[in-house]
Amino acid sequence: MGCTASTRRAGRGSLVFEVSGYGRVSLDVQSSEVFTVGSYDWQIRFYEEGVLGHSGGYVAVYLFLVSKKAKVRATFELSLVDITGSTAPRTMRTVAAEFDSGDRTCFGHPECMKKNKLEVSPYLRGDRLTIECAITICTEAPKSFAEVLLPPSDITDHLRKLWQRKEGSDVTFEVQGEAFPAHKIVLAMRSPVFKEELYGALRENDMGRVIIGDMQPLVFEALLHFIYTDSLPTMDDLYQYQDEYKEIIGHLLVAADRYAMERLKIICESILCKNIDVKTVVTTLVLADQHHCNKLTDACIEFIASLGKVDDIIASQGYVELKRTCPLALLELWEKATRLYMI
Repeated sequence: MGCTASTRRAGRGSLVFEVSGYGRVSLDVQSSEVFTVGSYDWQIRFYEEGVLGHSGGYVAVYLFLVSKKAKVRATFELSLVDITGSTAPRTMRTVAAEFDSGDRTCFGHPECMKKNKLEVSPYLRGDRLTIECAITICTEAPKSFAEVLLPPSDITDHLRKLWQRKEGSDVTFEVQGEAFPAHKIVLAMRSPVFKEELYGALRENDMGRVIIGDMQPLVFEALLHFIYTDSLPTMDDLYQYQDEYKEIIGHLLVAADRYAMERLKIICESILCKNIDVKTVVTTLVLADQHHCNKLTDACIEFIASLGKVDDIIASQGYVELKRTCPLALLELWEKATRLYMI
């Protein structure tokens, strides 16, 4: 058994503890020398046969506060170290442990590693095992030790489950024969247009069922997904082919504009800006103009100007269709684009 003090600074310190005689020494526990960090005395203890109250077959490692009449809050790491450096340390971290010499003197890892795995690992060299302990004293903690690590927000997970399970739904939207249950209050919270339609002065008497026209079921479902989760569905849920995906995102942009959902509209605009091509640039340009998407308009114009192949764009199906259905709007937009192209 050997120890090496590798670091000593105010409030921080570490110790390298070498356990020897693994599998040969008839000791339930091996202890390091006592070392000092932050004016407190500490000791590492290694339990080859584990500790009571935990499943067998594991080795255990603990850090003990051995100072008398002391209370301290500390974070620490206990690592199994491959002394050759060929394998990364196996590190176990403990955050903000409250050591108290009159109550709880130790913290550690009762299931540090299975014995059968340790014995074939690079951490055990012959009968020697190296353990490194690094301690940081928490000097700014209040007496109540109230500081805790906050988990990430899970409100969108709860809202997603509320929508998927249809619990408490009080309105059903019908889109091309498909029914979509939802919650009025959630929709009103997310969209001022839904709020007016469902709770405003001009709402219809029976708002338990609402028919949505001029929208595909897949697009409306994606809209509801965003309302409840603040995110788009996965790409696999939205398309099979890239062209279909871009078309659905375009329809979703229209829906976002219709229901005054500015964040969703900007997300769709950003996606379309990155997916402009010769076949769709004209229809995308008209879409951007109709729904006041200035960045998308600029992106389309820059694409046309940089392409240098106006004939390819004129020959596209989108150009032909728009020339037939709305020639005046197309002419105005085309003039904007070609003006930059001709410079």
